[in-house]
Amino acid sequence: MENKATYILAIESSCDDTSAAVMCNNSALSNVVATQKIHEEYGGVVPELASRAHQQNIVPVVHQALAKANIDKNQLSAIAFTRGPGLMGSLLVGTSFAKSLALGLNIPLIEVNHMQAHILSHFIAEDNYQSPSFPFLAMTISGGHTQIVLVKSYFEMEVIGETLDDAVGEAYDKSAKILGLPYPGGPLVDKYAQLGNAKAFPFPKPKVEGLNFSFSGLKTSILYFIQRETKNNPNFIAENRDDICASIQHTIVQILMDKLKKAVKQTGIKQVAIGGGVSANSGIRQALKEAEDRWGWTTYVPKFEYCTDNAAMIGIVGYLKYKEQSFSDQDITAQARYVI
Repeated sequence: MENKATYILAIESSCDDTSAAVMCNNSALSNVVATQKIHEEYGGVVPELASRAHQQNIVPVVHQALAKANIDKNQLSAIAFTRGPGLMGSLLVGTSFAKSLALGLNIPLIEVNHMQAHILSHFIAEDNYQSPSFPFLAMTISGGHTQIVLVKSYFEMEVIGETLDDAVGEAYDKSAKILGLPYPGGPLVDKYAQLGNAKAFPFPKPKVEGLNFSFSGLKTSILYFIQRETKNNPNFIAENRDDICASIQHTIVQILMDKLKKAVKQTGIKQVAIGGGVSANSGIRQALKEAEDRWGWTTYVPKFEYCTDNAAMIGIVGYLKYKEQSFSDQDITAQARYVI
């Protein structure tokens, strides 16, 4: 099957990005993402508005992905789609579209777990990119998830650590909101952090057993700190913005790295891959680079376009499942909660 070209159309609609990609075997011929701007004025994703925007975007995005790949829909071998986890209304749009198209073209339907896809995005064929070999540790860090996963093979994964409350991406966005930064604020905290002093304001690191995470206490301590300081000096945020962001980022990166170090020690596995929207963060990327030099790890950081939600990562899982003839029935439904 490796010699024969397998074309898979992949659809991702788990949150507020509508994305479609066309894979030829393990290579992405196209990867189109339509971002929904409407949520910015609300300071966060509004589920009802997200599902409506997906309905508007999905046909043009799929059309564009096929055109960019220079593929006719009749050449497709299968349709892969995100079944979950995610926002139910958003998932339903992608699921319904994928089922209808697969039925209309009389080709197989392949369901994909969004979190598995973040991990397996490292296997999308790219020039000069070496994929990890099994077993390896994966840390998925995004707005909705924070997990450490022991990856034994493409489809044998074990979650060995996860957040007990908020995800790391949410901690970034909520901190940004406290500072009065627009949504999504995580990338802005990262941007200003690079200009500031990371040791300016020490924030407490939560004490959580094992490999699990907690970010709710950190968010609360940042909120109280800002309230206290602005009471004494109304211009505190404006005068110290870069240092505050650098201190927040330093604390979050330390929390993540402490758990990764623990996971490497426990498992003896020094291959570490990251995925999810927060893997675009410069602080965590820098920390992983330093870990290679300091502790002899081999680290894997995806291309920026494969960090955030995108359909190419759904497509690579679709291709791997297609090779195993692992197809779904037409009665499959979206699943908001969907564990690895």
